[in-house]
Amino acid sequence: MINVVCAIIMVGDKILVTQRSEKMKLPLKWEFPGGKIEQNESDIDCIEREIKEKLNIKIKVLKKLTNNIHSYIGLHVNLIPYIVEYVSGEIILTEHKSFNLVEKENLLKLDWAEADLPIVRELLNGEI
Repeated sequence: MINVVCAIIMVGDKILVTQRSEKMKLPLKWEFPGGKIEQNESDIDCIEREIKEKLNIKIKVLKKLTNNIHSYIGLHVNLIPYIVEYVSGEIILTEHKSFNLVEKENLLKLDWAEADLPIVRELLNGEI
């Protein structure tokens, strides 16, 4: 089981989402950005570090949502989502193909990584 945090990044009334590159596992799927928790690292430290590394922005953590355990072939992921707000910085992608700012009601129009879908549904049920 791999513990992975992800950030639902609020930028005003929109949500920042990222598209995986062609070289990544699950190529071109959309996801909430984040990454693996390192040994002796808290969820909060991890999400702040990962977002800085992958998007070059600073965030403020607001609220934890419900974890989603998902099994891909040969990989079990415990996805730990947090609602965060954008604080500062210019977005520079280091791994992803692209990003988009999406209104909540348009989230399901994207081709999501399967582990992220329950989080999308929780958001649509009024979490933000």
